[in-house]
Amino acid sequence: MMFILVTLAGVVTVLVIQRVEQAKHARAVSDIEALGSAIEQYRLDNSAFPTLLDDLRTKPTGDGTPKWNGPYIKKPVPDDPWGRPYEYHVPGDHNAESYDLYSLGKDGKEGGTGSDEDVTNWQ
Repeated sequence: MMFILVTLAGVVTVLVIQRVEQAKHARAVSDIEALGSAIEQYRLDNSAFPTLLDDLRTKPTGDGTPKWNGPYIKKPVPDDPWGRPYEYHVPGDHNAESYDLYSLGKDGKEGGTGSDEDVTNWQ
């Protein structure tokens, strides 16, 4: 009887961990889509992409953004679901005419599969 309970607990634990990682991946996808929409609105107003993601919330200093009409996001830019800042590069390596926005997934390294898979704006 004890063996059955331990085995069942192990299976349930694995399934819960998998669901948590799937939810984190889904949140990263959602964050990147929402940030991408804010970046595009910023670009439409200012004829350029923001230099930093924080420019979506706080007007950059200087004269380079005379038509800044933000804030473009209500809350500070979130970290990815694994506690690291989202990567943002202008111009992008994958989107040379615009920007790259991505999370390196659970492992924090490029590439990977499953929960280690990168979440990007170019795939």
